[in-house]
Amino acid sequence: MRMRPLHARYPFFAAAREAVESADVAIATLVAEDAPAVERGVERVERALMEGTVEPDPDEAYGRDTQTELLSYPISRIIVSLVETPAAVDKYARAEADTAYERMLADFDAGDDDVHGDARASLDDFLREFDLDGAVRAESTRSRNSRRAPDHYWVDVGPYLTYSDTDWGAEWRLVNRSLAGGAVRVTREELSELLREAVRRRVAEGLPFAVRGSDAGDRLADALKPHVERLRNLLSDRGAVNVVYVDSVDPDHFPPCVEALLARAQDGESLPNEAAFALAAFLVGVGLEPEAVGGVVGDANAEELEKRATVLADSSGSQYAPPTCETMQAYDLCVNRDDRCDTIKHPMKYFETATNDADADAAAADEVAD
Repeated sequence: MRMRPLHARYPFFAAAREAVESADVAIATLVAEDAPAVERGVERVERALMEGTVEPDPDEAYGRDTQTELLSYPISRIIVSLVETPAAVDKYARAEADTAYERMLADFDAGDDDVHGDARASLDDFLREFDLDGAVRAESTRSRNSRRAPDHYWVDVGPYLTYSDTDWGAEWRLVNRSLAGGAVRVTREELSELLREAVRRRVAEGLPFAVRGSDAGDRLADALKPHVERLRNLLSDRGAVNVVYVDSVDPDHFPPCVEALLARAQDGESLPNEAAFALAAFLVGVGLEPEAVGGVVGDANAEELEKRATVLADSSGSQYAPPTCETMQAYDLCVNRDDRCDTIKHPMKYFETATNDADADAAAADEVAD
């Protein structure tokens, strides 16, 4: 089976997996040769964990190569299994699903002149892929000649309950739905949400898996080690501080490296990937809500950094701690060091100690005034 553009666009399809398996290409050889598919696989994981997407950089040629794009998917699954960072699998699977969701919406609405051509998937393709073609029925339209896609569908209760989540909101609870003949009425948009969840589950299935344990697996892991270590260092130093709880966020207490990044963002500079991640992770870590990040960094970078902050944040703070001082130094982001920098090893610790010292000084001043 040849590799088709559709497989590269939706690499989790069963046909895409079969195309990879039947191709005369060994993943181990690609990794040993550090082929473009490896670079794309690394980018796939990096962008998934830090930006919530697996779309390729539009400026990179490998993003337009069908074979490279498709082969990057199994390589990315190996990499995310080796990263072994908490929640990496969940964030990776969600990014793959979110990217597929955006692509499927574009495909479902595309006309005959769509740029993706034979790479485009139809709703029927997705329903067949997840064995839902017999469980989903379009609501009858008034005109048989209407070419407009139906606004509503009926989904059998079983699949609906399998792929929906009440955490999405009260409107997803079965008691709040129209139910008839063992099927639930959903909008077209809601059906796409169910398909996104089906994609997420398929991508997450089997992850992480053991790569090491055999001679071939050990060689593969060793060859990918530089990429994996870079991702680990970039994402977080395990055991580092996470969210810092303070009454208010005072930029005067930011470490010099973060002050410099913030100034660059406010000046409208498009920050490199590592710099944008470090700034977004720090701002989330000090307690800013993702939607508040844009107001801090300025209009030019607001949308990008708000998106990064949304990916990084969860109910308890930053999922991934900002890079340590050592990592900041490795990426030439450690600048304008001061005396406090010599006593700490993490930007978050700098902020915490600076805030606490300022609070102590203020308390002492109030005591003297009394």
